[in-house]
Parts: sequence; C-alpha cells; structure tokens
Amino acid sequence: MLVTIPEVLDQQRLDYIRSVLDNARFADGKLSAGMAARRVKQNEELAADAQQLEQLNNLVMGNLVKHPLYQSAALPAKIAAPYYARYQSGMAYGDHVDDAVMGPAQGRYRSDVSTTVFLNRPDEYDGGELVIRTSFGEQTIKLPAGHAVVYPSSSVHHVNEVTRGTRLAAVTWAQSMIRDPAQRELLYGLNQARESLLQQRPDDDETRQVDIAYSNLFRMWAEI
Repeated sequence: MLVTIPEVLDQQRLDYIRSVLDNARFADGKLSAGMAARRVKQNEELAADAQQLEQLNNLVMGNLVKHPLYQSAALPAKIAAPYYARYQSGMAYGDHVDDAVMGPAQGRYRSDVSTTVFLNRPDEYDGGELVIRTSFGEQTIKLPAGHAVVYPSSSVHHVNEVTRGTRLAAVTWAQSMIRDPAQRELLYGLNQARESLLQQRPDDDETRQVDIAYSNLFRMWAEI
C-alpha cells in the first residue's frame, strides 16, 4: 500500500529546513546502511552530530506524526527520528529493502513502514525518482516539496540517479501496531469508509456496524 500525504510541510517550514540543510555538514550515507544496502547506496546524510538536527526533527516529524493520513496508514507504535538525505548529480540508491530492525541497542524497533518526505521542488533536479516495486508493478514517485509517501519497509525500492541538481529528502521508519502489511491496508481502507460514514451518517446502523468491525479487527491484530 502506497499512501501519498500532501502538504506535510508548508512553504515557511520548507524555507527554514532548506536554509539549515544548505549550510549543514553531510557525511557519506553508507555509514548508516546495513551490509547489503551499503553496496548500492550512493548519497549523503546530515551528520548525526549536527547541531540543528533536533530542531529539524521537531519541524518535520511534528507535522508528520500529527497528520491523520499518516496515523491511519502507519498505525505507528514506535517512530524513528528521520535521516536527511542529499543526492547530488551522479548519486543514486540501488534496489534494496530497508533493514528489518533498526535503532541503537537500547531502542531497537522493527521497520514496518517507511516514509519519505520530499524537501525540495521536483524541478530543482532531474532524476531522483523513488521507485517502489509493488504487486501492480513499479510505482515511480517524485512529489512536490513538503509532500510525503508512506510504503511498506519490506518493499523493494530504489532512488534513480540524479542527473542534474540536488535532491533533498527526509526518510523515517515506524514499527506499526499492525505488523502485517495486508492487514494494515485492509484497516486503512476500512477506516477511510468508517470516517466518511461517521461524518455523513453518524446515527445509521451501518455506520455503527462498520465502526465496530474496524475496532474489533484492530483489537484482533494489534501488537503493543
């Protein structure tokens, strides 16, 4: 399941984030990759000791985690601080799946849901599309600045080579209360119908039945 979330960040926040990243120190992205991903990863990431990291995280994650579409799609139990990735001309990230378990020893989490937040305009760079392999074929994603896409961490995906300009993105992961991606997708669709019914026909029997079904399926499948 791929879910696009529009306008996670407004222009004022994007301008500030861009000003910070333009003057920040970046390191080789391979330093944060697992053994398999390291072979195909060619990008740069904001240095972990960067002074501005906490403020950036508050801006990016503060808006993302409060967004109702993100909550409905990811159903997060644990959410990781993002990496800020920079792809300059000639850089790419080949086919890979995200590491199954991430985080420091005292704060491990399972990566169920990946999220990419696009931080600069698509006309600022050529290439750099996020390509995700799904049961319906490859999906190519290049969103406006401030938009995000949510997808299963188990999906094979890659970032096409940037051939002009610079691509900036924040990438984060979540351990979901619903481990199985098919179950998450079912709950997401059911919740969309449920919320529509609650808004339009809150007193109908059908609305109550859908609400009960959603709640009890969630209860049946949730891991917390």
